[in-house]
Amino acid sequence: MTKIMPEWTKASAAPVRIAFLIYDQFSNLCLANCLEPLRAANTQTSTHAFDWRIFTPDGGPVLSSSGMQVVPHAPLGELAVCDYLFVTASYDHLRHDTPPNRRALQWASQRAGVTVGLDAGPWLMASAGLLDRRRCTVHWDLLDGFTEQFLEVEAEQARVIRDGPMMTCAGAMSALDLTLGLISDHLGIAARLDVEALFIHKDPPVGADRDQNAVRDPMVSRALSLMRGNLERPLPLEVLARRLSCQPRTLDRRFRARLGAPPGTVYRHLRLASARKLLEGTHLGVAEIAVRCGYDSPAALTRAIRREYGVTPSGLRRAG
Repeated sequence: MTKIMPEWTKASAAPVRIAFLIYDQFSNLCLANCLEPLRAANTQTSTHAFDWRIFTPDGGPVLSSSGMQVVPHAPLGELAVCDYLFVTASYDHLRHDTPPNRRALQWASQRAGVTVGLDAGPWLMASAGLLDRRRCTVHWDLLDGFTEQFLEVEAEQARVIRDGPMMTCAGAMSALDLTLGLISDHLGIAARLDVEALFIHKDPPVGADRDQNAVRDPMVSRALSLMRGNLERPLPLEVLARRLSCQPRTLDRRFRARLGAPPGTVYRHLRLASARKLLEGTHLGVAEIAVRCGYDSPAALTRAIRREYGVTPSGLRRAG
């Protein structure tokens, strides 16, 4: 099997169309862990890369498990062809497991390129026959009952699993993993790193294979940590490699294999992403930001920002 190499940046020809089907008593955290990263990806890339609409079975409002009311855009019967259908159910999922809902889910899945089950959503998908003879996961509290109920489905304890046009994840934090994976699939690793930096305070593991769960590269993670900790005075590649107890060519090879770009490209991107945040979120002058992000002069930072984002620092500041 040919190994697919990651891409550092990708351009999406058209918005990725996503439909969220939510059932009463859904987990708001699960939904937010999908919507907010998608929104952030659009913002960080200054594109309309992802487009989403929210549906309910009958078009009426639903309540989350925390009591928050959500008014959908439309009933499920008005679903148009989409790239992804996210089936979002949590508590009371058995109440929604009815013949009409199974038929509606079968119909809706035929209109989606990929059907995604969140939390207890895989239970409804399995009941509709969408997961027969496929691997999947479900919220781990439901796993024992799931395996007893659906003998034609190969369920396992994992965070995210994809089998053909079906994807499933185990819960709210797994939904974040899944969504970050979609961002890297459609926009590249650079966009994923930018979004991770907004939502994850510690250095995240990178290069995870969502189907095998938790494949990690500690060397790349440590290198990213060193880069983020040395933005003002960027470390030369030789020094970075020495601190990681490896050869520069080894570090270069690992970065290209895991992130799709050499260390220098990634380092420059992290410095410019930091400069962008300071421009958009503070009143610091360009000269001060240049110093904080490792540039010799405001002019050097301005040239780098123009190459990376296509605008001047003042343009980024106005946009923010």
